[in-house]
Amino acid sequence: MSSFAEMIENITPDIYESLKLAVEIGKWSDGRKLTAEQRELSLQAVIAWEIQNLPEEERTGYMGPQECASKSAPVPNILFKSDAIH
Repeated sequence: MSSFAEMIENITPDIYESLKLAVEIGKWSDGRKLTAEQRELSLQAVIAWEIQNLPEEERTGYMGPQECASKSAPVPNILFKSDAIH
Protein backbone atom coordinates (compact mmCIF):
# COMPACT_ATOMS: atom_id res chain seq x y z
CA MET A 1 0.00 0.00 0.00
CA SER A 2 1.39 3.32 -0.97
CA SER A 3 -0.73 5.66 1.11
CA PHE A 4 -2.74 6.04 4.29
CA ALA A 5 -5.89 6.62 2.21
CA GLU A 6 -5.38 3.31 0.36
CA MET A 7 -4.90 1.54 3.67
CA ILE A 8 -8.19 2.97 4.98
CA GLU A 9 -10.01 1.77 1.85
CA ASN A 10 -8.84 -1.78 2.60
CA ILE A 11 -10.07 -1.87 6.20
CA THR A 12 -12.97 -4.27 6.61
CA PRO A 13 -15.62 -3.82 9.31
CA ASP A 14 -13.95 -6.67 11.28
CA ILE A 15 -10.55 -4.97 11.11
CA TYR A 16 -12.17 -1.67 12.12
CA GLU A 17 -13.75 -3.30 15.20
CA SER A 18 -10.41 -4.91 16.10
CA LEU A 19 -8.54 -1.59 15.77
CA LYS A 20 -11.19 0.25 17.76
CA LEU A 21 -11.03 -2.29 20.60
CA ALA A 22 -7.22 -2.19 20.60
CA VAL A 23 -7.28 1.60 20.96
CA GLU A 24 -9.89 1.39 23.73
CA ILE A 25 -8.08 -1.20 25.86
CA GLY A 26 -4.50 -0.46 24.80
CA LYS A 27 -3.81 -4.06 23.74
CA TRP A 28 -3.93 -6.13 20.58
CA SER A 29 -6.24 -9.14 20.50
CA ASP A 30 -3.29 -11.41 21.40
CA GLY A 31 -2.62 -9.40 24.59
CA ARG A 32 0.43 -7.43 23.43
CA LYS A 33 0.39 -3.81 24.55
CA LEU A 34 0.12 -1.12 21.87
CA THR A 35 2.99 1.31 21.66
CA ALA A 36 2.14 5.02 21.75
CA GLU A 37 2.77 5.20 18.00
CA GLN A 38 0.57 2.16 17.29
CA ARG A 39 -2.23 3.61 19.39
CA GLU A 40 -2.00 6.97 17.62
CA LEU A 41 -1.95 5.46 14.13
CA SER A 42 -4.75 3.02 14.98
CA LEU A 43 -6.92 5.86 16.30
CA GLN A 44 -6.26 7.87 13.13
CA ALA A 45 -7.25 4.84 11.05
CA VAL A 46 -10.44 4.31 13.09
CA ILE A 47 -11.48 7.95 12.70
CA ALA A 48 -10.65 8.01 8.97
CA TRP A 49 -12.61 4.77 8.39
CA GLU A 50 -15.60 6.12 10.32
CA ILE A 51 -15.66 9.31 8.22
CA GLN A 52 -15.99 7.19 5.06
CA ASN A 53 -18.33 4.52 6.42
CA LEU A 54 -20.49 5.74 9.29
CA PRO A 55 -23.06 8.51 9.72
CA GLU A 56 -21.80 11.36 11.88
CA GLU A 57 -23.84 10.41 14.95
CA GLU A 58 -22.17 6.94 15.06
CA ARG A 59 -18.57 8.18 14.87
CA THR A 60 -16.03 8.25 17.67
CA GLY A 61 -16.29 11.44 19.69
CA TYR A 62 -19.74 12.45 18.43
CA MET A 63 -21.55 14.48 21.08
CA GLY A 64 -24.68 15.54 19.23
CA PRO A 65 -26.40 18.88 19.36
CA GLN A 66 -25.86 20.52 22.69
CA GLU A 67 -27.20 23.61 24.36
CA CYS A 68 -25.57 25.53 27.13
CA ALA A 69 -27.13 24.57 30.48
CA SER A 70 -27.37 28.22 31.48
CA LYS A 71 -29.90 28.81 28.68
CA SER A 72 -32.39 26.43 30.26
CA ALA A 73 -32.95 28.47 33.43
CA PRO A 74 -33.81 32.17 33.58
CA VAL A 75 -31.18 34.37 35.17
CA PRO A 76 -32.58 36.48 38.01
CA ASN A 77 -32.20 40.22 37.63
CA ILE A 78 -30.48 41.33 40.83
CA LEU A 79 -29.96 44.94 39.72
CA PHE A 80 -33.56 45.89 39.06
CA LYS A 81 -36.10 44.07 41.20
CA SER A 82 -39.75 44.59 40.39
CA ASP A 83 -40.57 45.35 44.03
CA ALA A 84 -37.87 48.03 44.36
CA ILE A 85 -38.69 51.35 45.97
CA HIS A 86 -39.17 54.09 43.37
